[in-house]
Amino acid sequence: MAEIGIIGGTGVYDPAFLKDVRELKVNTPFGEPSDSVVVGNFKGREIAFIPRHGKGHRVPPHKINSRANIWALKELGVKFIIAPAAVGSLQEEIKPGDIVIPDQFIDRTNGRPNTFFEGGQVCHVSAADPFCPELIKLARDVCSKLNFRFHTDSTYICVQGPRFSTRAESKLFRSWGADIIGMTLVPECILAREAEMCYLPLATVTDFDVWADKPVSVDEVVNTLNENSVKTKRLLEELIPRIPKQRNCECKNALKDAIL
Repeated sequence: MAEIGIIGGTGVYDPAFLKDVRELKVNTPFGEPSDSVVVGNFKGREIAFIPRHGKGHRVPPHKINSRANIWALKELGVKFIIAPAAVGSLQEEIKPGDIVIPDQFIDRTNGRPNTFFEGGQVCHVSAADPFCPELIKLARDVCSKLNFRFHTDSTYICVQGPRFSTRAESKLFRSWGADIIGMTLVPECILAREAEMCYLPLATVTDFDVWADKPVSVDEVVNTLNENSVKTKRLLEELIPRIPKQRNCECKNALKDAIL
C-alpha cells in the first residue's frame, strides 16, 4: 500500500502535503503503534506516515513502541523510512535551526525492546554503518539545492530521556565525539535494519545542550521547532520524488549473514 514511510518526530505531526489520504489502524504482534498510519499520495509516490509520539505528542520517548511502528510500516510495504527528529547540539558549529544528517550513533538507552528476534532465531545484525548510504547522499544533495545549513559525517548520541542531560553528562558526550543528542533514534533505526528497510535520520537542531552553560527550556525548543518544521516539510517535498523505485544499497540484504 506504500513504498516510503515517514516517522514524524517532534514538530512534524501533520502530513498535510499528502493527497487521497486514508487512515489505517494496523495490528502488530508487538501491540499498538504510536497512532494510526496515514497513507496518501505525493507526486505519484505512496507514502505512509506515523507520528512517533502519537497525535498531540502524548507518548514520551522511552515509551515509544518502535517495534510496532516499524512492523506496521513493513506490513504496508514500506521499503524506505525517513525519520525527522528534534535534537540538541553538542558542538559550537552546529547551531539551532541547522539540519544534521548523521551517519553514526552511540546508544545510551536502557530497557527498550530493541530486536524482533526474541527467541527461536538469533540475529546479530550489523550496525557498522547503520543508515542507508543512498538516502544520505540524496538528503545531502537536497539540502545543498535548498541552501539549508546542514552537517554530515556526524554522530547522534541517543539517551534514555525523558529528562534532559546534566552538564556533566553533556560535557562527557562531547568528549566522546558526539555531535548531536536526542532520545528517539534507538532502537528505531536498528529495528528498521532488522526489517531490511532503508532508514534515513533527519535531525533538526532546536538548542545547544547544557554543555554551553545555558539551561534548555521547553519554550526555547518549541520556538525553534516551529521554524524547523517548515524547513523539514520543504526538505521532504524535495526528497521524496528523488527516492529511487529500485534499491541498489545493501539495506535490503541486512539479514543475509546475520541469522545463526
